[in-house]
Formats: sequence, structure tokens, C-alpha cells
Amino acid sequence: MKYLLLIYGNEADYALMTEAEQEANMGEHMAFSKMARERNVYVGGEALHPTSATTTVRVRDGKTLTTDGPFAETKEQLGGFYMVDCKDLDEAIEIASKIPESRAGSIEIRPVVIFE
Repeated sequence: MKYLLLIYGNEADYALMTEAEQEANMGEHMAFSKMARERNVYVGGEALHPTSATTTVRVRDGKTLTTDGPFAETKEQLGGFYMVDCKDLDEAIEIASKIPESRAGSIEIRPVVIFE
């Protein structure tokens, strides 16, 4: 089953990281991706630009409304994702626990609907 692993963390904390800390974090993500590929569960993944680059779209009464930024104020922001193909939720949880942000932020696991 495919799962989307949504990576949440505090953008302000990332902004305070030194260059060495940022490089170490990126190295951990590269190691995670390598592990997921070796276990044959990696489908894909990407980092996202910060929420300051976000535009939210809503259509109300036939009019398209846009707002800068995410739809809600939160302490943690969506920073990226991995798509994995695991045998079950238990394996997806075990894989998600290896994402660096699981230690300070959170990882939301969402099963992907497969339309036949």
C-alpha cells in the first residue's frame, strides 16, 4: 500500500540552523532516501519551499479567491514529503520514524487512495 509521509517542522527553527546543521540535516535525508530505496519502499519525495511562498486558493460563489500563505496558523509547517510503498501501516510507521524531523517535528502518515 502506498503512504504519503508528510514532514512537519518549525520553519523558524530551520532558519536558525547553522550551515553545518543544515548540511547535517540534508545528509540525514539523503541517508533516509538511500535506506528507503534499499528496502524497495521508496516511491518519491520532495522538499517544499517555505510557507512564505505558499498561495491558498478557494472558490466561493463562483469567484476564485487567493491568499498568501498556508490556510491556518500553526507551530509546525509542512516542509516536504516522501511517498513510500509499504506492506502495511506498521512498516510505514517504522519507516516514518527514521525521518529526521520525527525527532523534533512530526510525520503524518496518509494512506493513498488507488482508483481502479
